[in-house]
Amino acid sequence: MKPEDIAAQILRKLVKDASEYIGEPIHEAVITVPAYFTPFQRQAIVEAAKTVGLKVVRIINEPTAASLAYGLNLKEEIQTVLVFDMGGSSLDVSILEIGDGVFEVLATSGYPQLGGNDFDREVLNYIVNQVVMSTGFNVRQNKQALRYLMAVVERSKVELSGNLQTEIDLSLLPRIINGLQNLENIILTRNQFEELCSDLISRCKIPVEKAIRDAEIEKSAIDEVILVGGSTRIPAIQKLLEQILKKKLRQTVNPERVVALGAAIQAGVCSGDVKDILLLDITSISLGIEISGGFMYKMFFRNNTIPGKIAKVFSTSKDNQTTMLIHILQGEKEMVRDNFSLGYLVFDGIPPAPRGVPEIIITFDIDANKIFEVTVKDTGTGKEQLLSISNNYTNIRQQQVVPKKHPLPDHPEYFDYRKQKF
Repeated sequence: MKPEDIAAQILRKLVKDASEYIGEPIHEAVITVPAYFTPFQRQAIVEAAKTVGLKVVRIINEPTAASLAYGLNLKEEIQTVLVFDMGGSSLDVSILEIGDGVFEVLATSGYPQLGGNDFDREVLNYIVNQVVMSTGFNVRQNKQALRYLMAVVERSKVELSGNLQTEIDLSLLPRIINGLQNLENIILTRNQFEELCSDLISRCKIPVEKAIRDAEIEKSAIDEVILVGGSTRIPAIQKLLEQILKKKLRQTVNPERVVALGAAIQAGVCSGDVKDILLLDITSISLGIEISGGFMYKMFFRNNTIPGKIAKVFSTSKDNQTTMLIHILQGEKEMVRDNFSLGYLVFDGIPPAPRGVPEIIITFDIDANKIFEVTVKDTGTGKEQLLSISNNYTNIRQQQVVPKKHPLPDHPEYFDYRKQKF
């Protein structure tokens, strides 16, 4: 089963429950996603929604949604807000300037794969090792036992957010694995938990400081910290943020509900029920293409405001070259091999000419949902070709575009006629 099929099942259940609650059918939705979701993942959400009859009117980043919920009632007061969003599997850090109905994202950073599940695994490894040492049984080979222990560990982690120690209940383990003897419950203290997860806690510091640098502000300029996601209830995470920012955290919103509230506000904006709100979002990761030498040429830089459109003129790298392979990339590294490939487009039919003579305009067009299209145009022939994200994660469909009667406008904000050679 593909990820979008699972997402469709979840959406179907949510639509059913919501429709029954309000007493009328639901046809449109605002959906929140982690800030570091790729264009593939965002498009997959759109496709999943289509299968259950939903039109996605907006995809919004979870930290941005949280800021909407927090800042809705701020009037003329302008605040700089840091949103620290850590759920089960990802960490997003965003810095916004909000007030008077304007929500401007200044910078975003994070780890796509760092969350509460990683803390659970560290504790699970510790508990498994303790069981192996006391019984001699390798419980790692029993999947049912591991699932049971994972559930117990997760509950214990939650208890440690409010208590200095917790008891790991192993009473059901002998029923799962016959022959276990001399098995006693394990006491886990908060200090032990923090020691086991010290590396994970330290990693949380990196995206916070990176977002502050990218926003080009001082730490003292941050007026408020919004905690999002159940994992932010871990005391060590809160202590780390207080040490970094040198200020006491005020937990003014519910970490588990604030994103949903923000999505509801955005839905109100889309429907016209909520007025006088302007959301200025940004890209999370740079987008570009491969050029000669295996380098990535960035077209749309990380933290650029969206929706947006940018185009540049490229040319051939060989005499009489009639075909270009446009390789679309996502990432921050200089070399292609160190970034994430989004797909390819073969652009052919270029009239033979000396290298550097053909003018090929490559345009990146990114919408408010961070789903983008790439258009390639030969200024000599007027031929255009479109590359748009598909939902199969491995291929990108190619679609011929009928050349327009009028050329693209020569706008200095969009065009750069320095010819880059492939």
